[in-house]
Amino acid sequence: MAVRALKRNKMRTMLTMLGMIIGVGAVIAMVSIGNGAKVQVEERIASLGQNMLLVFPGSFSANGVRSGWMGRRSLTVEDANAVARELPGVAAVSPENNTHLQVIAGDQNWWTRIAGEGSAYLQIRQWPLAQGSMFDPRQVRAAAKVCVVGQTVAKQLFPYGGALGKMIRIRNMPCRIIGILQAKGLSPMGGDEDDIIVVPYTTELQQLNDESWLDAMLVQADSREDIPIVQQEITGLLRQRHHIRPGGNDDFTVRSQEDIAQTADAMTSIMTRLLAGIASVSLLVGGIGIMNIMLVSVTERTREIGIRLAVGARGKDIMLQFLIEAITLSVLGGVTGILLGVGISQLIAAKWNAPAMTSAASVLGAFLFSAAVGIFFGFYPARKASQLDPIEALRFE
Repeated sequence: MAVRALKRNKMRTMLTMLGMIIGVGAVIAMVSIGNGAKVQVEERIASLGQNMLLVFPGSFSANGVRSGWMGRRSLTVEDANAVARELPGVAAVSPENNTHLQVIAGDQNWWTRIAGEGSAYLQIRQWPLAQGSMFDPRQVRAAAKVCVVGQTVAKQLFPYGGALGKMIRIRNMPCRIIGILQAKGLSPMGGDEDDIIVVPYTTELQQLNDESWLDAMLVQADSREDIPIVQQEITGLLRQRHHIRPGGNDDFTVRSQEDIAQTADAMTSIMTRLLAGIASVSLLVGGIGIMNIMLVSVTERTREIGIRLAVGARGKDIMLQFLIEAITLSVLGGVTGILLGVGISQLIAAKWNAPAMTSAASVLGAFLFSAAVGIFFGFYPARKASQLDPIEALRFE
């Protein structure tokens, strides 16, 4: 009976369902895109390195003047060596010093980041080479004038290829390319990770910067489970080496990949919930549309209701009939909206070359919510129909 009643006004039924279709489709699409963005951010963070911790210089306070993060020069090569030598849970350490300089190769030049690193840098970053090899510990100790370049630098300095083995000039220092990194793409912060030249940190400190302080240390723990322990051990060792008294502020900062991942995960989760919340408003609008149409239907079918009541139908039978009509509208709209949302998310993902993750939980949640909307907004019109006086309903024109 409910289906026959809906079929009598096909256009009105379709327009009423449209609100639910758009609402559910928007929620599914937004949640899928948000989940895809979350996965993409997690992959980007994982590409930073495996089981990695980052140690940065801290801040200082003197005569009422306080600097911000990395405002103090406090990390040395000896600190990095001590971490590698004395902490059992550490797999590898790469002292780091960075600068940006103009690099020249023949008639080409390019402004890029020069990263002074240890020989374990690529191991920590899980960054394979496309060609050539990484410099070894012997070359680091000798401050050799060799380098490994990213894909962006190789293309800019040698647009016709053949960068491996060529000489470039960094400031006034000649440097031979012994390796070319595989492309990594954008960093989690949106920078070009391939726009980099990696040299031994000793070469960076002695030949390019003429200083002894490090900008950071990259530390690799033996396993993911060891990261919190290694983080505590690094803190304890550096406090001891820097003669920081109990209760004193650290002059360094230790950050783990887990910290970065949790921060990024919180940001993407908030954005996903925000997008889903905005899209859910259209579900409420669709529910109000269902209630409006059901009220109109009750008015139009007053004589029908009176006849049913007169021949023995009970109030709960009338209420159930109209409630089923409302639920049918919302459920059919919800199912169609789910299919539409999955299709839209896949289309957007293909167009933007980004992942879209449609989870079973979001599909089930959208379906149950659409059914709940049908029950909630269909109850009042159904109850109103069930409370009609049979005599007054039969007299209704």
